[in-house]
Amino acid sequence: MRVVPFFIVAVIACCGGFASVSSAALFSDTLVKQSRSGICHDPSSPYYNRTKNFTAYDTLRACLADGGRLPKDHRPVALEQQTQDNTYDRSAFGRWLDDDNDCMNTRHELLRQLSTRSVSYSEDGCRVVRGRWLDPYTDRTFLSSSDLDIDHLVPLKWAWDNGADTWSDAKRQRFANDPVNLFAVDDSTNRSKGAQGPQQWLPPHVGFHCQYLTRYQRVLKTYDFAESVQQQVAKQRNQVCRAGAVASR
Repeated sequence: MRVVPFFIVAVIACCGGFASVSSAALFSDTLVKQSRSGICHDPSSPYYNRTKNFTAYDTLRACLADGGRLPKDHRPVALEQQTQDNTYDRSAFGRWLDDDNDCMNTRHELLRQLSTRSVSYSEDGCRVVRGRWLDPYTDRTFLSSSDLDIDHLVPLKWAWDNGADTWSDAKRQRFANDPVNLFAVDDSTNRSKGAQGPQQWLPPHVGFHCQYLTRYQRVLKTYDFAESVQQQVAKQRNQVCRAGAVASR
């Protein structure tokens, strides 16, 4: 049984908590500690017992996803195990939803909303078949829904690799169905993007780059991605949008 320093006990008793450390977490034998300098210490870390002021995490991956880093020259066995156990699976984000029970799932609700003219439906009324859509990635217009994919602006695998693996199932499903994170785009262009983040891929339509990154940043903030991840995209956005503003003068 771990002996908790008196000042932590006092803070819990007085204030009901300490940073994000719960009283249950404090007595856990698998507690991961993020020090004030942002270093993640699991029980195998040589500095684990010396770290008294910390934020608690259930796993190393959660600590690292929140902007933490490993101690120098230390590669915990637990991280290797967690990496093997946390392989991305699309099913972790659930399916397209039908929140209003009208037989149209998220894909077809979005197609209906984004069409610039009246749409036509399948015989059962559950699928949008034709309409008129402007694809912001290519700046091309499409009339058939079969030519379009619904793209996750922030790709699901990218999100998983950047912290979504620690989310609840409900949060992942909400993220995957959030219209703010969805675009109707040319299917081949979407597949060329794959799971790449904005540092590796931007739409072929250069005029959309600033808006793409602005929306990307908005989604990261809405879903509380690690500050370090948000800052990286924010820096890229500022550079791209400034360059675009200069070019348009």
